[in-house]
Amino acid sequence: MKTLDPDQLLRSRRLVMVGGKGGVGKTTVASALALRAAGMGRRVLLVSTDPAHSLADAFDLAIGDRETALVENLTGLEVDPDGEVDAYLERVRGQMARFAAPEQRPELERQLKLSRQSPGVQEAALLERISRIIDERERYDLVIFDTAPTGHTLRLLSLPEVMSAWTEGLLRQNRRSEQLGKVLGHLTPGRDIDNPATDSPRAELAGLDERSRSLVEPLLERQSRFRRTRRSLQDAAQSAFLFVLTPERLPILETERAVESLAEAGIPVAGAIVNRVLPEGVGEGDFLRARRQREQKLLGEIESRLGNLPGIRIPLQAGDILGIPDLMDFAVSLQMLR
Repeated sequence: MKTLDPDQLLRSRRLVMVGGKGGVGKTTVASALALRAAGMGRRVLLVSTDPAHSLADAFDLAIGDRETALVENLTGLEVDPDGEVDAYLERVRGQMARFAAPEQRPELERQLKLSRQSPGVQEAALLERISRIIDERERYDLVIFDTAPTGHTLRLLSLPEVMSAWTEGLLRQNRRSEQLGKVLGHLTPGRDIDNPATDSPRAELAGLDERSRSLVEPLLERQSRFRRTRRSLQDAAQSAFLFVLTPERLPILETERAVESLAEAGIPVAGAIVNRVLPEGVGEGDFLRARRQREQKLLGEIESRLGNLPGIRIPLQAGDILGIPDLMDFAVSLQMLR
């Protein structure tokens, strides 16, 4: 495995996503990387998209769903999935209420309440927030996501196609309207959704009445944003994926599958960070000797399965890493491991 240079990534990229199986230490790694980048003078936004947030625990500070200054040049944010669902449904309520007759309002409210509990609605709202953060990142030099590429990110990559199919189904109910029919060409899956020229088909909205425009325009804008997000993630010059794993079988297998899935989607992976490796020189005994032998086999498996990725190994720490001083020490150790 080639050696990963975390500092080079932090200096050169605009977007870094840190993911891995739960419990491997990705929040600690993401936090340490963010602190190190901030120490270089980069303006950093560190975003947690995990519903079970641990970012505040890592920094030992209250963060929540608002941009919170952590140290100089570093801002933290814990995205609230439930709040995202509420905000999304409120936007839908506002749009629909403009055209719903008084007798239709009770049914509209009933449908919105049902939507609140629908499978996937929380994830959809969360992914939309992620795409907005990526789309609006100009206020920061670097955005780091503490997230799981095997889940959120792979779904994010499929959203342009999903959006196309869903929108076509919605508009098909209005086939009687020739005005709506002519915009279907911009929303069908057959179009080249990765072509930047298709991001702003505003000319097709010119002849629509107010009601039709209010239906179509938000859908076009959302789909265009997802397209831009995917192109950003596919651009190795500005984006990097880092996987965190431990020398254990399940994290190794999950990471291998995730790397393959991202490769199929054209998403480059910058490296792998192997966390909690037994340090050299610790006391011996039957238990530790057996543990080290098993670990060496698993490290060899990582080399076999992920050896084409740059990487570093982080020794198992003597205690928990909690608070900014511990995270800063950990951040320094990342570079010393090169």
